Amino acid sequence: MAGDDRPPEAAPDEAVPFETPDLYGAYPRLSQAQIAFLAEHGERFRVEPGQVLVREGERCADFLVILNGSIEIVEAHGTPDERVLRVHGPGRFLGELGLLQGQVAFYTARVREPGEVLSLPLDRLRVLVARDPILGDLVLRAYLGRRALLVGAGAGFRILGSRYSPDTRRLREFAARNRLPHRWIDLESDEEAEALLRRFSIPPEETPIVIWRDQRVLRNPSNAELARLIGLSSPSIEEARSDLIIVGSGPAGLAAAVYSASEGLTTDLMDTIATGGQAGTSSLIENYFGFPAGISGSDLAERGELQARKFGARVWVPAEATSLKPEEGAYRVTFAERGDVVAHTVVLATGAKYRRLEVPGIERLEGASVYYAATVYEAQQCSADPVAVVGGGNSAGQAVLFLAKRVPRVHLLVRGPDLAAKMSRYLVDQIERHPRVNVILNSEVREAEGDDVLRAIVVENNRTGERRKLVVRAMFVFIGTQPRTAWLADVVALDDRGFVLTGAAAQARASGTVWEGQGRVCLGLETSLPGVFAAGDVRSGSVKRVASAVGEGAMAIHQVHEHLGHTTVDVARHPDDGR
Repeated sequence: MAGDDRPPEAAPDEAVPFETPDLYGAYPRLSQAQIAFLAEHGERFRVEPGQVLVREGERCADFLVILNGSIEIVEAHGTPDERVLRVHGPGRFLGELGLLQGQVAFYTARVREPGEVLSLPLDRLRVLVARDPILGDLVLRAYLGRRALLVGAGAGFRILGSRYSPDTRRLREFAARNRLPHRWIDLESDEEAEALLRRFSIPPEETPIVIWRDQRVLRNPSNAELARLIGLSSPSIEEARSDLIIVGSGPAGLAAAVYSASEGLTTDLMDTIATGGQAGTSSLIENYFGFPAGISGSDLAERGELQARKFGARVWVPAEATSLKPEEGAYRVTFAERGDVVAHTVVLATGAKYRRLEVPGIERLEGASVYYAATVYEAQQCSADPVAVVGGGNSAGQAVLFLAKRVPRVHLLVRGPDLAAKMSRYLVDQIERHPRVNVILNSEVREAEGDDVLRAIVVENNRTGERRKLVVRAMFVFIGTQPRTAWLADVVALDDRGFVLTGAAAQARASGTVWEGQGRVCLGLETSLPGVFAAGDVRSGSVKRVASAVGEGAMAIHQVHEHLGHTTVDVARHPDDGR
């Protein structure tokens, strides 16, 4: 129980009745040496029962360590639905991932037994953990684990809406992709839905709604409004200026942000939905260097974002880029609902999205039972029914293995005659051995049947022309990608598929005299505009792998420095960086 995870330094009489045991490393106890190290830079203060240290819905800027007494973590504090989630005693510390990301708290921390607490400003903590990597890793692992537990517990805000509503799906996807603690209440089947609508005097046609702390209701909010509610990012950019704007925060964008910010450039990292990009929807990436047990795309994205923030990068989500324009030796990028950012250089890392499957009957089912990602969010909709996965690449293979742990049967539909043609061998071996997976080669979907949800699909053998019906309740589509470059069509040179040209091919397609007077040729990742670079899946000719995207993101920053070295601009600096 409470004492099982106590380090040797902790005194045996410090046990707290009812204390929550450590769960998967989410609730470790600091050693006496670590507490002494932190105490040199913090302040101690007494706490009394009932005292609130962290309040749900408000930001907390301090790292709090329990020295004596106990603290309980409460959801829905002060309401009839109040419940205690955790109890912590001496040596434990408070907070979760939102503390590091500047979000509001999704819980209330209330004193249970009197004692003493150590407080450190978050900025000071960042300096200290940089000096003590073991402590930093302990805190990071705990905060990642706590966020996962909050998400699993359905803490945070509530989304009430119909499973058939596109806006409900939009809000749920935004919350899931950003790993925001929340709970979905289905208008169609949840008994709680009707009671809540009566309570807040909201007719069903005005759903979806977001309910926060039983005090605030947002009616069909935009993603930006929801982000502002929970402090995901600041309300507006107000024409910020920086050395570098990175548009897109998949692996390439995140890597570029880490290297740029760590090398002293003021960096703005922007994304339309969430950090992680397409890779962020991968359930498990097993062939990424340095993670022998594999890592989920969302975990990789979270770690990358925290690393970029640690070095000072500003992360803006959601921020949808709508235009890019040259402006007096710099570039102005306009973002929907946010404003403009002006920077000396730009890295385009907007990635690519999976192509839609164009078959009769599919449009009305997209988002309800036809998906273009396979995460926990989508898997929750079909855990008791057979599903189909369409595609023959690594993303399809990862989705198959992820879903096969959660559904009774997965049919993998591959257009070609060989599963190994486009899929890594390690995935092929696992799929061929899995008892719940049925591989169907030379197959293509011709029709989707179902009015509100998918009931069956018609599959054709593209060699014999024979058709058959598969009874499935969901379909996951991974059939190739198309770049997210619609907003760039008249700005930088694109290839015939819409991917961004770079290097010599880009310079050859550059308009007018844009490259005259540069004193150099177009760099390898540079677009047809000097100082604008492309990295990752959005770049023409790139290798569509996480590792290569990360490498291109890092290499792009090297070339950003080369470009700045050929110009006479004064790079922007953070106001507190001392230069």
